[in-house]
Amino acid sequence: MYAIYNLIVSTSWLVLRLLAKVNTKLSLFVKGREHTLGIIRKNISKSDPVIWVHAASLGEYEQGLPLLELLKLRYPEHKLLLTFFSPSGYEVKKNTPAADVVTYLPMDTKKHVREFLDLVDPKLVLFIKYEIWPNYLSALKERNVPTLLVSALFKKEQIYFKWYGRFMRNALNTFNTFYVQDKNSKSLLKTIGFNNCTVTGDTRLDRVSKILDADNTLEFMDEFITESHCLVAGSTWPEDEKLLVAYINLSTSDMKFVIAPHNIKHEHSRRLKDSITKPTLLYSEKKGKNLQDSQVLIVDTIGLLTKIYSYASIAYVGGGFATGLHNTLEPAVFGIPVITGPKYKGFKEAEDLIALGGILSVNSQTALNQTINELRSDKNSRTVSGKTNSDYISKNKGASIRIMEDITNLLNP
Repeated sequence: MYAIYNLIVSTSWLVLRLLAKVNTKLSLFVKGREHTLGIIRKNISKSDPVIWVHAASLGEYEQGLPLLELLKLRYPEHKLLLTFFSPSGYEVKKNTPAADVVTYLPMDTKKHVREFLDLVDPKLVLFIKYEIWPNYLSALKERNVPTLLVSALFKKEQIYFKWYGRFMRNALNTFNTFYVQDKNSKSLLKTIGFNNCTVTGDTRLDRVSKILDADNTLEFMDEFITESHCLVAGSTWPEDEKLLVAYINLSTSDMKFVIAPHNIKHEHSRRLKDSITKPTLLYSEKKGKNLQDSQVLIVDTIGLLTKIYSYASIAYVGGGFATGLHNTLEPAVFGIPVITGPKYKGFKEAEDLIALGGILSVNSQTALNQTINELRSDKNSRTVSGKTNSDYISKNKGASIRIMEDITNLLNP
């Protein structure tokens, strides 16, 4: 099986290099990796003690960020190396100050693994949530490098728990400790012989908790919202926008709406604006405009959504009618009700909060209309749902601190 895996990875890398010639995203994926070793040679010397943190993409980066910040604070003499698998993570965070060096992770071939680890020579490795690369993990074990899986979430449907999943189960043997999000994950690992597991929760809760300590003031939002309620719809896909636009166009209230699409390309934002019959303004065109004259604001830029959520009385998080839910914790931390689509399975925080009543899942236009109207008109419902969300985050935060206690023991035995 190991030989088959190596053949698949090597063949995949060859195919990706060919496809990269005609696909922009794949081009970033391939060409970015051509510079990885050079970046490491330039920024890490043989005498540098290195802590390596790997995140698949942007979501895993957000989970790992609280630990990156603590590691940088407590171990300033170490170089922090952050690697990404996907361009959607690396291209957005390649200049993050949270790490000393940021690169793509080379493909999981024996040659790439050997070259990478010979240069990096990490003293500690943290993989975030799901990333399981057998060749990297096997090599780390051979080199006796402490390796942790952080904020992991296991489900019985995963390959590790299938009769044919022995190869991937063996890859799990590398980890010194699994820091999992829930008791179910711990129980599942125990069924396949892993007892080195600690339930710490999700480090993302630590991340979003800090949002409340930041200055979330935005001058344009202060101007846009007066005394009206405001619904902020974040990370929306076309499937979400179709329903939201239908509601907005039929609305007879003075409620304000902010839509921050997942796709911020100008053509998409312009089409979205043209589909709305209420006075609508693009963020990119707000200069010189009176924002109070608009009922709908389309945010066609990145980096503002978290602060915008602080102005909402109701939030809608996109992806639940499309490819899968986006981050529901960012609006939830502000103590407001959150609406999502029906595709939330596998997102633990969403599952928990839907069961508790803080997040409200809708599956149709009628359900969306009814839910928004009820929340808008019923202050008590908004208050109860919002408090459920903020209480959940407050109660379950602290995973990073618990993990850091073990890391301290590993680095300072």
